[in-house]
Amino acid sequence: MSSDISLAFSHPEARAEASAPADPRDRISLRDHIVEADIGAFQQERGHTQRLQFNVVVEVRPVTEPLEDDVDRILSYDRITEAIAAELAEERVNLLETLAAKVAERILASPQAMRVFVRIEKLDRGPGALGVEIVRSRASVPVKNVDASGAEQTLHPVVAYLSNAAIDAPDLAARLDALQGAGHPVILAVGLPDGPVPESGQNPTQRRIDLLAIEQNAWRLAARDNRCVVVATRTEIDWAMRHGEMVVWAPSKIVLDATDGPKSPARNAVALALWLAEQMAATRLELHGDVSAPAGSRVPIETHPL
Repeated sequence: MSSDISLAFSHPEARAEASAPADPRDRISLRDHIVEADIGAFQQERGHTQRLQFNVVVEVRPVTEPLEDDVDRILSYDRITEAIAAELAEERVNLLETLAAKVAERILASPQAMRVFVRIEKLDRGPGALGVEIVRSRASVPVKNVDASGAEQTLHPVVAYLSNAAIDAPDLAARLDALQGAGHPVILAVGLPDGPVPESGQNPTQRRIDLLAIEQNAWRLAARDNRCVVVATRTEIDWAMRHGEMVVWAPSKIVLDATDGPKSPARNAVALALWLAEQMAATRLELHGDVSAPAGSRVPIETHPL
């Protein structure tokens, strides 16, 4: 517990390192950057500036070509301070949480930025520092493929969520034909099967039970059409995308291994499919069946009722 508390109050660099993915990324950081701003929800805070301290860590995409000592090829420190200044100048906000989210979003607009930790503290509200810290991520690097001529192309898949009714529908083959004919790699996602799922009463174990139940449903879909190959790893998905195979996502491994996994419960399978679409930089998420589209999607959503 003491190590958890120590990590919680460490600089975001330590938190970024502790939650680093299997393929570590480069990081740039901003420490103890202090500005004055009019911010706060309480009346006594309005019309008065107070000191805010920013600590920011940005994980960046590895550079694959020579830097040649050229500042235009990296994410400059100035982009971080400029993001802070721009958001403070944009409009007055009440909450540090709002400001942190806006700063993170502006930083993630840079193509090199993959994940950002933003900690903001008020220095004048008491004897100590009062603050918040958030972490936000962008979609993963799109899969690349090299065609017969040697040219590199970026692959943006379609993620298609199939309800149980869509799996059982007589037009399933026609739907799959249409998905394949659209010209994008296809990743199929499903939800829980019909009928009761065992209840454990504990969130961590229930998450695993629900994910395994979804995988059982994935195999049920695969049995209905031999084009549907069940896959469990990102490596398998990437290979299938490069070779034009349609796959059904078995989510347990990817979800449980993710450092920035989906926040929704596993049984919210549509939110799970949306998370996958964002991770894969999908061109769109298709919902097949009587399914409601989730709010706040960064990926275009199409609905295809039965």
